[in-house]
Amino acid sequence: MSTATPARMPALYLSHGAPPLADDPIWPDELAAWSADLPRPTAILMISAHWEEAPLALGATTTVPLVYDFWGFPEHYYRVQYAAPGAPELAESVRKLLRAPGTPVQDIPDRGLDHGAYVPLVEMFPAADIPVLQVSMPTLDPQRLLEIGRRLAPLRDQGVLIVGSGFFTHNLRAISPDGRVPSVMAEFDDWGRRALAAQDLDALLDFERKAPAGKLAHPRTEHFAPLFVALGAGEADLGSQRSVIDGFWMGLAKRSIQLG
Repeated sequence: MSTATPARMPALYLSHGAPPLADDPIWPDELAAWSADLPRPTAILMISAHWEEAPLALGATTTVPLVYDFWGFPEHYYRVQYAAPGAPELAESVRKLLRAPGTPVQDIPDRGLDHGAYVPLVEMFPAADIPVLQVSMPTLDPQRLLEIGRRLAPLRDQGVLIVGSGFFTHNLRAISPDGRVPSVMAEFDDWGRRALAAQDLDALLDFERKAPAGKLAHPRTEHFAPLFVALGAGEADLGSQRSVIDGFWMGLAKRSIQLG
């Protein structure tokens, strides 16, 4: 049994894409190169745009079927498997860090990984041999999510990779199969890049009012919300954050960042 001290892991926010991400000629290789440059995690904690549940919920701690939470796609996307081990020890650590008077934590033991979790993991850790735990977002309030991330931050020193999985811009009406980038998406992406570089947490927390066309880039905020968990978990490394992936996919900004 190894007694090596786990490497301190960064915190990530990534744009996860839809199931057809796997067929993109560029994006899967970008995700694979990113994971190859990381220390090997002891476990992965996923916060996905596609699971809102209050009180905060812990998903399966055993290997259960995936959640194919999308409709109208070709059949082969519903055959994708990602049988990662469960992470019961991580779940217990999360309970201890988050549970407090007035802040309950619930368990939903049959809730598998949704596509916001498994789609990027298939590309980043295809062997599916690292334990994964998904937790819900109990709110879309940026300040509360930032605080959840802060409380989860000690897990990084245990080798846990904390991943907020969303999409840097997300307006389905702006999707462009020919790759044309609407000006709203480009302007919001540039604003977000600059706010992150300036470490302007206040602006990011108030993005709906302070970003150009914030409510058009995110008509509903669930895909930007996981960023705040990552920012909280990686706040100590905000000054060294970097965009590992940028550019656009079908007109949406796929900016993805690393803290630490």
